Amino acid sequence: MTALSSGSRPDSTSEFASAGARPAAPVGSHPSPTFAQLFDAITDNVSTVVHGNRAAIDLAVMCLLAEGHLLIEDVPGVGKTSLAKALAASIDCTWKRVQFTPDLLPSDLIGVGVFQRATETFVFQPGPLFANIVLADEINRASPKTQSALLEAMEERQVSADGVSHQLPAPFMVAATQNPVDQEGTYRLPESQLDRFLMRISLGYPGRQAELAILDSNGAAESLLAIRHVVSAAEITRMCQAVRTVHVAPVLKGYMIDIAEASRTHAGLLLGLSPRATLQLARATRAHAAAHGRDYAIPDDVKAVAAPVLSHRVMLRPDSSSRGLDGEMAIEEILAIVPVPAGR
Repeated sequence: MTALSSGSRPDSTSEFASAGARPAAPVGSHPSPTFAQLFDAITDNVSTVVHGNRAAIDLAVMCLLAEGHLLIEDVPGVGKTSLAKALAASIDCTWKRVQFTPDLLPSDLIGVGVFQRATETFVFQPGPLFANIVLADEINRASPKTQSALLEAMEERQVSADGVSHQLPAPFMVAATQNPVDQEGTYRLPESQLDRFLMRISLGYPGRQAELAILDSNGAAESLLAIRHVVSAAEITRMCQAVRTVHVAPVLKGYMIDIAEASRTHAGLLLGLSPRATLQLARATRAHAAAHGRDYAIPDDVKAVAAPVLSHRVMLRPDSSSRGLDGEMAIEEILAIVPVPAGR
């Protein structure tokens, strides 16, 4: 396959280093880190807590740098919350954890107006959404009403309370965990909520060596206590800006649209991909390219992120589910039939 090059354009990773994720270093001192070095620093740091899931860790960091939100779906006990906590702890920023329960109210997330007797006015007290990274643990245990309170925050990076809009800090990311919907006491996330998540990933059970490492470290609790941040919020912001500059050639954009159109005519799907899905795919593709040291995207970047970005955005026909088809399988079938562009 011939890579889709953007021609003579500056390398975004070297541009990132010279622009300065950190202040310019004096002569003779260590140079500023590149994009790839900072990316590896975050993933290596998270790997000290979450063993045997480097691919999932890479996707989680890419999701953050693409300025998206992450949904981690799996059975209890495989490290969903540990991954989200380790990612937050690797960045020198504010983060809050919210345990979602059936009695959680929207005001418990957004905040409330508190009456001040001295001034006889209501003063808004921000809720846990006012953080750079929000860990929404077991998000599908809360009622749909509470889940919907996240919609404005996730899409517009603001919340509205008592008729006033409040901007959320940047960077802002919701990292949510979810148990399978067939478990006791869970509510299915509505399609509008799922669509706000850039990626949905699953950790799965660890391999034998990874599980031995978990036993040797006495689980994630002690590892999380020892973890320290390796990048600042300002560096994350600059990395996000670098991701936006990654070039996506017109022919590659056409490839993404072809994937979306193929999903809309797939025999096993009741609902195909929306234009928002194509937009999210492009953002994740840029992040994947930047993480691999390129300032331009290639078809392999699209393929690498297609399943986690698109599989939760399609709706299966009832008979397709009974035949064992799921969202990831449908996306893989679509990728297999859509011609891959080649050349410059």
